Amino acid sequence: MSTLRELKGRIGSVASTGKITSAMKMISSAKMHKAEQGLKKLLPYRSLVQSVISHLLATDGEFTSPLIEERDVRRVGVVVLGSDDGLCGAYNINIFKHLLGIIAAYKQQYGENVDIEIYPVGKKIARASQKIAGGRLSVKVVEGINTRSTTEQISLFTEQLKQGFESGMLDKVDLVYMHFKSMSKQILTCDQLLPVSYTALVDGAAKADNSACLFEPSPNAIFNSVLPLHIKSTMQEVFVENVASENAARVMAMQSASDNANKLLESLRLEYNKLRQQGITTELLDILGGQVEK
Repeated sequence: MSTLRELKGRIGSVASTGKITSAMKMISSAKMHKAEQGLKKLLPYRSLVQSVISHLLATDGEFTSPLIEERDVRRVGVVVLGSDDGLCGAYNINIFKHLLGIIAAYKQQYGENVDIEIYPVGKKIARASQKIAGGRLSVKVVEGINTRSTTEQISLFTEQLKQGFESGMLDKVDLVYMHFKSMSKQILTCDQLLPVSYTALVDGAAKADNSACLFEPSPNAIFNSVLPLHIKSTMQEVFVENVASENAARVMAMQSASDNANKLLESLRLEYNKLRQQGITTELLDILGGQVEK
């Protein structure tokens, strides 16, 4: 049976834990809102790039680019984004399970001899990926690439993947990440980065009026100049979405931990009060018993 001193110590410890989790929730919430603002800042640039592509595709011309070239897949690059820090619930576990399912789908679609190269972003997902490396599956940790990477670092990383695809070292590059919808909803997503889906570009292009547009030197040349910008902006957006999703998951995890701490604190206080009341009652009975004996 716990003593009053032990219960008092546990109450203090749980109360401190509750304060810490509440503070971490506030910090994560601030980081999430900052990432949301980052997504909004990316929107004008993404819209401008998409607008240029829409005007180009509205010409109904023939467009060619090594970045839209479909070929037999023998080597796949997978950029999987997780977190560098913990305390975000099952965030990394869910992403890793999704990655395992995607790897199994690759082998089923392209054969057991397909080479898979994983590019993990985040210490937690990198550590998990290392455990499954071997055979035709390799893990390549790129120096300087993490959840806090700058725009320049992300741009260089994207260029490295693009060059790998153009040189034939990679036949396909996919992005595995949590698509941010809201604080309470993040969706496991696998998007194809390379080759760029020409069909998706056409379907996503709005009907554009080219009556006042003059393309120099040619629509295809402009298309080849804009397409790399489209790829880089996509990668940048995915990185920011990953940060927003990670901190949203951490907010929910800290909220759950705070709620559990409050429930435990209430239970301990109730037990403490009962034990204290029991002690007071025992002392009163002892006093009354002594007076009767006199």
